[in-house]
Amino acid sequence: MTLIFTGLVEEMGRVISVTPGEKSIKLKIECSKVLEGAKLGDSIATNGTCLTATEIGKNYFTADCMYETVKRTNLSRLKSGDRVNLEKSLTLATPLGGHLVTGDVDCEGQLVSITREGIAKIYEIKVEARLMKYIVEKGRVTLDGASLTIVDFTQDTLSVSLIPHTQEMITLGYKSVGSYVNVEMDLIGKYVERMLSFKEPKKSKSKIDENFLMENGFF
Repeated sequence: MTLIFTGLVEEMGRVISVTPGEKSIKLKIECSKVLEGAKLGDSIATNGTCLTATEIGKNYFTADCMYETVKRTNLSRLKSGDRVNLEKSLTLATPLGGHLVTGDVDCEGQLVSITREGIAKIYEIKVEARLMKYIVEKGRVTLDGASLTIVDFTQDTLSVSLIPHTQEMITLGYKSVGSYVNVEMDLIGKYVERMLSFKEPKKSKSKIDENFLMENGFF
């Protein structure tokens, strides 16, 4: 079953502990809102990464991060006390704001500049150039699990603008130049690209013909 999120951060949790394992880590996250109605095995997007709750306490949950998650996301960079964006997976009763987010991170991006523009701040993120084909002006991108609008882009950077309220509600507002964020590109763009570039394999012609049948004694 494919899980979907909206990119609307429900709360910022805090890392209680990061326990390394064999090509893996175990996270223990302090939180409250995302635990309402949550049960063991539920999915909680943590900095935009879909994680399974392996333990749920009164004010925390734990999750195991396998090697694919460790190498692709910024979760391995976390330490005790760090903030993380949290969101429970979408249900049929959940209002759909933001955009459709899978919780499958494409890459880490690095914050290269922060510029004040009136009441807002512009955050410029450097990403892998191969992924820039999914970026369009006024399109959507997910940064640490937050659905944000792209206001500008170059060959290998994208920029988003945050008002003061948003700066206080998501991790990006607390990051400094040089910090890393998890980046998930627009889901629809990926499917459109795949459909337009897909070529159905040519069916091989059958080797069974009249000559084949004669050579093998059928005639």
